[in-house]
Amino acid sequence: MTHAIPVLLPSALVNHHAIDLERRYTDGWGLKVNDVATTPSGEIYALSHVHRHTYGVADEEAAAAKAHFGYSLVTRYAPDGTLLATAVSGQDEYLRQDTTFGGPTTGLGTDLWWARGLCVLPDGTLAATGPGDHTHLITADLTAVTAHHGMPRSRHDDGTRDPFAAWISTTPAGRLLCTTGEYGLYNYGNLLDNIVSISDRPLTSTSKPKLRALASMEAEPVKHTEADLRPDILFDGKPVGMDHRPRPSLTEHLTGLEQTARRWDWDDARLGRPAVVREDLFVVPVYGHIYRGGSRGQRFAFVLVSDKGEIVGQLGGMDLHRDSPFTGFCFEIAADPVRERIYHLNRYGLFAWSTTGVRAQRLDLEEARYKLLKHFTLVDCTPAGELILVHRTQHLLLRIPCPASLGGLGQAVEDALRSYAKERSALKKQWQPANWHWVDSTAPLHRL
Repeated sequence: MTHAIPVLLPSALVNHHAIDLERRYTDGWGLKVNDVATTPSGEIYALSHVHRHTYGVADEEAAAAKAHFGYSLVTRYAPDGTLLATAVSGQDEYLRQDTTFGGPTTGLGTDLWWARGLCVLPDGTLAATGPGDHTHLITADLTAVTAHHGMPRSRHDDGTRDPFAAWISTTPAGRLLCTTGEYGLYNYGNLLDNIVSISDRPLTSTSKPKLRALASMEAEPVKHTEADLRPDILFDGKPVGMDHRPRPSLTEHLTGLEQTARRWDWDDARLGRPAVVREDLFVVPVYGHIYRGGSRGQRFAFVLVSDKGEIVGQLGGMDLHRDSPFTGFCFEIAADPVRERIYHLNRYGLFAWSTTGVRAQRLDLEEARYKLLKHFTLVDCTPAGELILVHRTQHLLLRIPCPASLGGLGQAVEDALRSYAKERSALKKQWQPANWHWVDSTAPLHRL
């Protein structure tokens, strides 16, 4: 199998803006992969962002070779890693959206710049999600955005309030596990993720289902009025908002677990991206306040929540300091609902758990054979049980086939990294990337 797959930039975009691929990111441009999603047939979709903002260049600069820009890119790969298509979308508020690039659009994808999550829905449609409970539905061939839901990111902003979710994951039966936001968390006016919910009906371009709230991170957002009620999210049959949401909240539950815990240990906490462990069980990351001077040792937890809204446990076997995900902000969780496994990768180790929350494996990244994993981010677990990782600077996807027994995980990772190194060398000869930026001119390019 192919272990290394390059994240490709379309040559048309590179040429249109005369992007200097050798230029350092500290000089005002950058490329970042935000998420990856896979289909049951093995196809891979990657969501990335590329931007440029050059000091001394006016915001109204018209020349594409000089102008600031920002684009979201969605790339589609065949199961063998062959690039099938790329779709590009701009952002029209802070960074210039060049409407002359990439052809006509439906006009529904202008907010795709904010997308941070990607999910393949049961019917094959792609859902791109982001802050403000923005959800874009994109056809599987990346030719069009068929629907867009969202709401203002601040309670003080005007705009249509038609939200869906900031993050979506699908269960084996096709239900949608979602996170949604609320205004007023810790007295912030911005919409912050606070509710974990589930939908029993499909999301389509013509139908938006209601969500059933399972858990809340913070129980009492401030300054809520009837205008903050969410009729699209129900708890006990009533809209979430004001003083009505699942209790105890996740932070209340975590505070009550520790005799030495203090209420402010979880002040200004954040909700991570939940993952589906099996049809009736989910894992929800929660992490404490991030400090400017460093947060290693700060509290974090991966909480197990049932589809009935019951908190049934949490993942164990991690030390607050030695295994801290705050170094590099590695809060991602990937789960394999077919084999009922849970994975987490941070700068200190690759961890694996069973559905009971008992740690089954920890690969120490200080060991030479695993050290390369420090440069990767865990983004997905495929229906076939493969882990998908992204190299943060070399812009390569890494596929790791997981063994039948977690006891063989170390050898499987070691073998995959060895194959990755060989394939990376071959890819460099084939593509001749500039500073690890891979450029393609063959695949169809669509404008969303």
